[in-house]
Amino acid sequence: MIGTILWAIIGGAVLGVLARLVLPGRQNISVLVTVAVGIIAALIGGLIATWLGVGRTNGVDWIRHAIQLVLAIIGVYIAARVMSGRGRPTGSARS
Repeated sequence: MIGTILWAIIGGAVLGVLARLVLPGRQNISVLVTVAVGIIAALIGGLIATWLGVGRTNGVDWIRHAIQLVLAIIGVYIAARVMSGRGRPTGSARS
């Protein structure tokens, strides 16, 4: 159980960083949000891969990792879009 949690955190951090590297431009989100999105993507991607029957294979689970990375990219993109709206006034600044 502890091993699964530790691997989810480590894998989530790696997935989050990879997602930020793949997305063009600057994502204005914290490292904590990046890791959280990566962890969520790792867990959901693992579930999807298991449902598809490719969760555990002999060797490296490339399909599972690809699913997790795609989910992390989508998650980082959404988080960056949501966070970019924070702190900005809702009205027009022009007079």
